[in-house]
Amino acid sequence: MEMLLSTKGITICLFFFVLSLAAAIEIPLSVSQLPTITEQSHTQVAYPFDEDFTIKCEARGNPQPTFNWTKDGKPFDLSSDPRIVTSNNSGTFVIQNRGIINNFQGKYRCFASNLLGTAMSEEIELIVPSVPKFPKEKIEPLDVEHGDSVILHCNPPKGIPPLHIYWMNIDLQHIPQDERVSMSLKGDLYFANVEESDSRSDYCCFAAFPRLRTIVQKMPMTLKVSRLKHANDSGSPNAAVTKANFIKERKPKLLIPPESAGSSSSVTVIKGGVLLLECIAEGLPTPHLSWVKVTGNMPKDEPETENFGKTLKIDQVTAADEGTYQCTASNPVGRARHEFHVHVEEPPQWLKKPEGGVYSVGANLVLLCEAIGNPEPSIQWKLNGMPIDGRTFRGRVSTREISLTNLQLQDSAVFQCEATNKHGTILASANINVLNIAPLILTPDGENYATVVGYSAFLHCDIFASPAADVRWTKDDSIEPLSAFHYELYKNGTLEIRDTKKEDSGSYACWAANSVGKRAITANLDIRDATKLVVTPKNPRVLKSHSILLKCQAEYDSHLKHSFKLSWRKDGGELPVNSTEGGRIILDRDTLFISSVLLEDQGVYKCVASTALDTAEAEAQLIVLDVPDPPEDLQLSENQNRSVRLSWKAGASHNSPVNESIIEFEENHWEPETWQELIRVPGNDTTALLPLAPYVNYQFRVVSVNAVGRSQPSKPSLRYATPPAAPDKNPENIRVEASEPNEMVMKWEPLKPMERNGPGLEYKVSWRQRGVETDWNEELVKKHSLSVKNVPTFVPYEIKVQAVNNLGSGPEPNITIGYSGEDVPDAAPAGVSVEVLNSTLVEVFWVGIPRDRVRGHLRGYKVNWWKTRSMLDGKRHHPEKHFLTFVGERNYGMIPGLEPFSEFRLTVSAFTSRGDGPESSPVVFKTPEGVPEQPRFLRILNFDKDSVTLSWGLPKKANGHLTGYILQYQIINETHEVGAVSNVSVANHSALSWHLAGLSPSTKYKFYIKACTAKGCGKAATEEGLTLAQGTYAGIYEGISTQGWFIGLMCAIALLTLLLLTVCFVRRNKGGKYSVKEKEDLHPDPEAQSIKDEIFGEYSDSDEKPLKGSLQSLNGDIKATGSADSLVDYGEGEHGMFNEDGSFIGAYSGSKEKGSVESTGSSTATFPLHA
Repeated sequence: MEMLLSTKGITICLFFFVLSLAAAIEIPLSVSQLPTITEQSHTQVAYPFDEDFTIKCEARGNPQPTFNWTKDGKPFDLSSDPRIVTSNNSGTFVIQNRGIINNFQGKYRCFASNLLGTAMSEEIELIVPSVPKFPKEKIEPLDVEHGDSVILHCNPPKGIPPLHIYWMNIDLQHIPQDERVSMSLKGDLYFANVEESDSRSDYCCFAAFPRLRTIVQKMPMTLKVSRLKHANDSGSPNAAVTKANFIKERKPKLLIPPESAGSSSSVTVIKGGVLLLECIAEGLPTPHLSWVKVTGNMPKDEPETENFGKTLKIDQVTAADEGTYQCTASNPVGRARHEFHVHVEEPPQWLKKPEGGVYSVGANLVLLCEAIGNPEPSIQWKLNGMPIDGRTFRGRVSTREISLTNLQLQDSAVFQCEATNKHGTILASANINVLNIAPLILTPDGENYATVVGYSAFLHCDIFASPAADVRWTKDDSIEPLSAFHYELYKNGTLEIRDTKKEDSGSYACWAANSVGKRAITANLDIRDATKLVVTPKNPRVLKSHSILLKCQAEYDSHLKHSFKLSWRKDGGELPVNSTEGGRIILDRDTLFISSVLLEDQGVYKCVASTALDTAEAEAQLIVLDVPDPPEDLQLSENQNRSVRLSWKAGASHNSPVNESIIEFEENHWEPETWQELIRVPGNDTTALLPLAPYVNYQFRVVSVNAVGRSQPSKPSLRYATPPAAPDKNPENIRVEASEPNEMVMKWEPLKPMERNGPGLEYKVSWRQRGVETDWNEELVKKHSLSVKNVPTFVPYEIKVQAVNNLGSGPEPNITIGYSGEDVPDAAPAGVSVEVLNSTLVEVFWVGIPRDRVRGHLRGYKVNWWKTRSMLDGKRHHPEKHFLTFVGERNYGMIPGLEPFSEFRLTVSAFTSRGDGPESSPVVFKTPEGVPEQPRFLRILNFDKDSVTLSWGLPKKANGHLTGYILQYQIINETHEVGAVSNVSVANHSALSWHLAGLSPSTKYKFYIKACTAKGCGKAATEEGLTLAQGTYAGIYEGISTQGWFIGLMCAIALLTLLLLTVCFVRRNKGGKYSVKEKEDLHPDPEAQSIKDEIFGEYSDSDEKPLKGSLQSLNGDIKATGSADSLVDYGEGEHGMFNEDGSFIGAYSGSKEKGSVESTGSSTATFPLHA
């Protein structure tokens, strides 16, 4: 087998185990030896309800011991009674509970003998109790006078203690006991003086013996108490009673101890036992008992009194309790005393016991036996259970010592020493075995041991030898004894190898030799790898209610995998496997998962790994973070009209320090039950001086804040009311609003409830026209506005608003300037002129109206324009007005998005918040030609191997007289490569198709068509197509082109081809293979590649190109312009505005005309228009 040596804790245990073996090694049973008592009974009670009674005596020895018994010092034959049952090779016998067994009561002793000697047991007392019974007797009634003392005797029968005595009536109701009526330790009932209420005929004494399961009752006793037994005949009855009572009054007299015992008595108590001293007295009035210790001090622990002070009780008596105790019984008439001289004695106890052992021939022997006790015990030596006869014993015997020299084999014997006093007897035995044998190695040969690196290994070699053997260890094939510093050899032969390493593995041999012979055994040692643990994360900090996963990573020797176990502990306590707590804590082998972490989950979590050889631990401290606990114990101090000091006790911070405390208040007048923040203080502060407003009934609470969050609010403080005062401030944000020209409405922000400072808040409003020497107009109002009628239009006024309450006025208010109601302007701008910048943009100039004609705050100017006719066809247009607004005192503005080659009219008007003023006289201007819009479509009508016929539509808007078209084409393919662009000029402006020749067969082309005016060419429409393969039909046409059937076949093929092409075009128009955007990215317009967006605002006659985007129509359809320029020169339409600095923030109005043509072809690209 393999013996596994585990942890360092086991190392310590083995160390002490080895030392104990060195002190007393057990003789193997294979060696001849004296008998030794191994088990015996002690005092035993033969209860009547038991079936039998066992008296034990077991011993071992070589040869096997035989047993004999004595009873009360005389030989006892176990076969003398058939009720005694014995066992072979055992001294134990059983007495069967049949018939009368009283004759078995006595003190027994067991003797175990063999050829070498005799061992003797301690005395075993067998108690055979009789069934306790009260004797049948007739008890005469007791007839006594009121005030007499009475004793009711119980005299319980003898039985096995403990004994419990109760006094009850026939209905099993306890007799009430007090200072006057009480029961003695012996069970008698004492009356210090009797009363008429004590009269009854059923005083019953009950004696209970729990160990015998028996309760017995004495015959009921009768007590009659009369008040006037000896009253004389003279005087009134009351006088007789008084006289009788006076005669009965007497000083105390002790009943226990009785007077016959004298004024003192002696009491002996066993050390460690219970001391009970009892004093019971009679007298009238009822005496009171008290106790003192006359000699020495009372015990440190005040002695306990029982039975209404009549019994003094001391548990666990020591020698210090010895001395004189005095009890005193006292009443108003006198007192009585008794002294108890307490002596503490004790049974024998060993100071030195004789020690047995194994001795070699020729050795010397000394046995010591010393005992103490009170009285001093007597010592008796015995040899093999018999008293030593000094005449025949060759050694020396004294009271405390036996000595023998030059021991021989025949000196083997059992020596007994008995110490006896009146309180008991103790026995000690010493087996003296004189042996002369070669070493016996008790450890099996070939044992396998294992331990882990760094731990100690213990290789056992238990040896028995007499004389003592010399022991040495060797390793592997070496014959040299092991002597390195990390080897230690113990007296019992065990070898310890400290701080083991891998190289300590190997085979070891233990050699034992004495003068008689020698022996050897081998042992094998394996060194395993130590177990290692790491817990991650090491010291996690987790928010309450969040989750945490602890993982225990372990490394251990593969040989130990079957014994490897893993467990978790928290704060030293075991965490049970599969602990769930409703699924919140889950242990799964090497992981510990805690969901919804609680504060009580905080602690040190330890992962413990154990194998058959070692134990390893790793720990992680889990810190749970939470919001602080609410502050407590809010106190107010330093009460002032405008301040109070608030103090509090901070709650637990839960591992995250408090950063700040928020003090909130609630007042019960304006916003009851609504808490508002007052001030914040740093986290370490627990007091703050709070600024308060007058006329508020406050209560406060505190909220603590840490990195996790805010605590629950504290409980509110007591309320604190501040006295009223005049207002500290006046209303703010004073302004004038008016909906009518001759009206002025003054408004302001009213004071907040906390700013009122007192009852009766009103506002004193003062106003006068600015620049006019006149008195202030004043009015008190409760609202936060005042309307004044019949004032001049748009005139400045000085305004003041002051807060007033019942206790006074607020500070002197500041003056605010406001204007009375506005009206629309009554004049139109003059000098309106227009400068045409290009075909879609003009700049307008005007002269602003005088300030006195504005009649309000000038908001800006509005430019209105409308198209009157087209210059292309001369047709008149129904006026569709557009406008732009220009904020502020401007005198110019840009009008974009006009239609080229058209005639317009334009007016300008000023406006205020009340509306527009009159318009200026219309100004007529015309826009020049522009470039055309994109042709409506471009289509391929016919494809051949080297030519194509193209058709296109007119542009949606020509924007001038068309001068012709530009046709462009280039080769494209699927490799993102494009060929050079070829240009064809179509001078006929009426042409809408073109046959293009000279193309390459089986080649894909992209075609572009642009319309042109004198101003330039517009955006191109595009299309793509593939020419036919060369020679496809050449051979057929040469021979059979004139055949009718061939012509019909060609027509059918052409028709089918046209149908397929139509399907392809339709599909490509719906998306085809590429989106338009992808095609444009892949094959851009060659002209567009050279065009860059120009910055809007730089205009000249030679660069008149349409603006990207279009104007907003009056019907509300909006299309944002494509220009990225700053529109500082533009006004705003109906839905747009300019900022005060003129930056454009809205769209302008215009007709619903899009700036790009919707192509009907699938390949039409969308090109940007030039600004």
